[in-house]
Amino acid sequence: MKSSTLTANLSNWKFNIIFYATLTIFTGYALLDTFVIPKKYSTDTKRSQVTVKEVVNTGAKSESRKRPEGFSGPHGSSKHESRTASTTSATADVTTTIDTVSSDTVLGTYSDSVKTITVSEYRANDTSIYVADVRLVGDATTEDSEAYTSRDLIKTAFAEDTYGKNVKAETSVTAEENNAVLAINGDFYGAQNEGYVIRNGVLYRSTSGGNEDLAILTDGSFKIFSEDEVSAEEILSEGASDVLSFGPGLVIDGEIAVTKDEEVGKAMASNPRTAIGILETGHYVFVVTDGRTDESTGLTLYQLAEFMESLGCTTAYNLDGGGSSTMYFNGQVINKPTTGGNRISERSVSDIVYIAKQN
Repeated sequence: MKSSTLTANLSNWKFNIIFYATLTIFTGYALLDTFVIPKKYSTDTKRSQVTVKEVVNTGAKSESRKRPEGFSGPHGSSKHESRTASTTSATADVTTTIDTVSSDTVLGTYSDSVKTITVSEYRANDTSIYVADVRLVGDATTEDSEAYTSRDLIKTAFAEDTYGKNVKAETSVTAEENNAVLAINGDFYGAQNEGYVIRNGVLYRSTSGGNEDLAILTDGSFKIFSEDEVSAEEILSEGASDVLSFGPGLVIDGEIAVTKDEEVGKAMASNPRTAIGILETGHYVFVVTDGRTDESTGLTLYQLAEFMESLGCTTAYNLDGGGSSTMYFNGQVINKPTTGGNRISERSVSDIVYIAKQN
């Protein structure tokens, strides 16, 4: 009897060792597979067939808009109508202003024959906010009359030039590899298993995550849409060159599109933020805020939306924030990214949105 009991106990003991060892190995692999092991994915070669030509002139200034109280720094301008659609339309001839932006602190400027960039620092809600004002200027036509369009301004890039899971690099590294003069972090698609991924007219992922996405169309306009209402194939056929899937939309048709208590997933109420906005075709803003430091608290989504609206954005969109929030300009990181929240350093991310130097 004792021998049988001892044998049974030994069998149970061996089973428990094997079971827990297997469970530990499986759990460890699952964690590595999810967060560490890079996976390079193949490409869905569906591509947008829409081609739009655009001629851009400079001239008249647009109207000034009143800013909410508490913001210091330059302000933009925009005319917006009632909120009936979520597309900022392009026109054949666009008039933009190229006056020097006045601000408390202008951190740097860049200009070439087709664009100007002015990077300024604002201060609001106990937070440093960095704004890159990007404008298409001049007669950018080439000898064969092909126009340098506003869509040519905004580009996207994957870390290591590769689409995949856990394929990451610091924003500054990917920026330098792509000859960028200005770059911000993107939507960090690689951290998610769902959400549309379209880059440079190529559909990489069509699985809906129910997100509110930003489509950058081939004419340079912005469109905010819901993945629950529009398929990846449909938005591609509508002329989407790039689709960023994070959200939410901050400003739609010149109106704030989030509530005062709205947040993203597990985001803190006040956080480092990254956003992109359009004032008119050919005029864009890239925005990054500091946060999680003694110097900067960070912004709520509503405060970010309010700030984007104050710049004159007709459409503005929230990108991945927190430790990912990074702005790179002219060879250096402008803001103070916090990575894990305990030190100032860049986080490696899946992708960037950028403006290239003129070759």
